[in-house]
Amino acid sequence: MSLTESPLKFACFVTGTDTEIGKTLVAAALIHGLVKQGLSVAAMKPVAAGTMLRQGRVSNEDVDTLLAQANVPLPDDLVTPYLWHEPIAPHIAAAKAGQVMAVEVVLDAYRQVSMAAQAVVVEGAGGFCVPLSDTQDMADMARALGLPVVMVVGLRLGCISHALLTAEAVRARGLSLCGWVANTVDPDMPYQAENIQTLQARLGAPLLGVIPRLPNADPALAATYLDFSLLPK
Repeated sequence: MSLTESPLKFACFVTGTDTEIGKTLVAAALIHGLVKQGLSVAAMKPVAAGTMLRQGRVSNEDVDTLLAQANVPLPDDLVTPYLWHEPIAPHIAAAKAGQVMAVEVVLDAYRQVSMAAQAVVVEGAGGFCVPLSDTQDMADMARALGLPVVMVVGLRLGCISHALLTAEAVRARGLSLCGWVANTVDPDMPYQAENIQTLQARLGAPLLGVIPRLPNADPALAATYLDFSLLPK
């Protein structure tokens, strides 16, 4: 099968304004919603750090969260070409292991995944410009993939600047910011609505939804707060 015969109808790259602001929750919610629309959906988290042993299998919590919502089974090395044991910055983990991550490896994995699904959700690691090596970073990966970007904004003090800088970095790479999601990190954040309004006025991309602070990080529940009609067709 050639790339022109790919069944792919939708794909996106999920990034965030920082680490620990809900990228995985939003990515899993997107996967859940796309599956509910009747699509075959694959998940990728090309770079992940931090593993545990579950039922005799080395796994990563974020990766498992994504896979629990996807309905296209894939080999582990396609879902996550680079999986590091320590929960540290990926480029440091790679250096400690004596390896160098390469965007080309991720791109090759994505091409194979895109042939097997109607939709693919790719979640980045950390923020948009997290280093992968001395010469490449997560932004280079996103640019190589060429996918529209969904940005997760963690609602807490400082989120406006973080969001605007991330959006600027996305567009500087020639990528489309197809939407953003406001995820409540600090439920006691003062003037939350005003912060969201400011970002709506300045980001120039549709607000896909506002996710409140959930008692559990439930992708199915999070999906109910997203407007899937705003995603690019």
